[in-house]
Amino acid sequence: MTKRIINIILIAIGLIGFVFLFWWLNVDPTNDFTVNLEGADNRGKGNAVVQEVNIGEHFEKFSSDYTELNETWPRFRGSDFDNISKSPIKLIEKFPESGPKILWSIELGEGHAGAAIYKGLAYILDYDETERADKLRCFSLVDGVEQWSRGYNVAVKRNHGMSRTIPAVTDDYIVTIGPKCHVMCLDRKTGDFRWGVDIVKEYRNEIPFWYTGQCPLVDNNVAILATGGSALIIAVDCKTGEKLWETPNPNAWKMSHSSIIPFTFGGRKMYVYSAIGGLVGVAADGENAGSILWETSAWNHTVVAPSPVCMPDGKIFMTAGYGAGSMMLQLSENEGNFTIETIDEYKPKDGLACEQQTAIYWKGHLFGIMPKDGGTMRTQFICVDPSDTKKVVWASGKEARFGLGPYFMADNKFFILDDDGTLTIARPSIKKYIQLEQVKVFADGHDAWAPFALADGYLLLRDSKTMVCIDLNI
Repeated sequence: MTKRIINIILIAIGLIGFVFLFWWLNVDPTNDFTVNLEGADNRGKGNAVVQEVNIGEHFEKFSSDYTELNETWPRFRGSDFDNISKSPIKLIEKFPESGPKILWSIELGEGHAGAAIYKGLAYILDYDETERADKLRCFSLVDGVEQWSRGYNVAVKRNHGMSRTIPAVTDDYIVTIGPKCHVMCLDRKTGDFRWGVDIVKEYRNEIPFWYTGQCPLVDNNVAILATGGSALIIAVDCKTGEKLWETPNPNAWKMSHSSIIPFTFGGRKMYVYSAIGGLVGVAADGENAGSILWETSAWNHTVVAPSPVCMPDGKIFMTAGYGAGSMMLQLSENEGNFTIETIDEYKPKDGLACEQQTAIYWKGHLFGIMPKDGGTMRTQFICVDPSDTKKVVWASGKEARFGLGPYFMADNKFFILDDDGTLTIARPSIKKYIQLEQVKVFADGHDAWAPFALADGYLLLRDSKTMVCIDLNI
């Protein structure tokens, strides 16, 4: 090949390259793309279409015959928000060969909503796919006979199920919050409608991905709700529906899947909330109720499901999934002023971390199930000392691994539910893991993630589509 031909080839290649570069710089490769506008997915602020929902419009009464009992599990994590039953009733720790005594079971819409129990009645916020409606359903705890339901039509598409939350129940009221942030307050005894709040419509918030996971709080007959829109938290009088106060949200923090936890420290009662954007303590009473006592953006993750674990010495343990890991913070008080600082922060493989469920604080120790990215201790049930949550006191071991399901304490026992509906009973200890029993409750269990509820020895648990009641009484 002559030198002249080589030069011609090189010039031609250069011209082709120049033409391609000119085209690449001047042609818009996105000219046929659809712009993903904020709110186009019908998730909050900027919604192109917001469904008009008539909260509480439908009511059905089925029965009024039930056995009144004594005990309650009135909300998320029980009466004291610690997931520990204080009932004196002795519970079984070893099932007979025939298995657990299942009193009744009921098919539900797909989801992970747990139940609340009040003196012989069980309440669960379900989603009816056929009717396309959120429904608060009331059942007799002893035999599962449905008493009544109250709900409203709302379009919800399946996204790892629909329902997520646990009602808050008092002697007078029930407050629920549905997948798309619709709040409903009813008369507990009759199911009569009191009032409703459409949080998206009123506060222009963004519905969390996988829908609302926040469980409502009722404190002294006042509903405390995180909105994450034009206000951060609101307080609503259960009797009248009047807004008593609204916490400003200048940082535009968003609603998370975490629930608000009451905490008294330094002589001051407050509500602690882990929003998408940061952690905050809001005054619960007094002339400045609803005002921010302290806040920090040090804890800031895009998906937060576990709630704050607030300890008597002012330590607050925070954890989340998707690689977020955990953080231990220290709250301090000086002459009525509060400060918050980070003590430690680490990835999930380095210490106690939880994906969905909230850790339990018992006898000065923290207990929880490690996430799948928890290193060598992944999916094990572990115990740590809050003074150093990276130092493991004990772990359940590689032969005792669990999933994303719930765990709680009752009658000095741990009850743990695996994803597939396998129930484990273990002896609480700050020395070692002691397993007492393990049995499959759901033959074909799937995504058994909803928190437990227990009263009068009757345990309510569910997988994604079925709720069962087990008699644990000895």
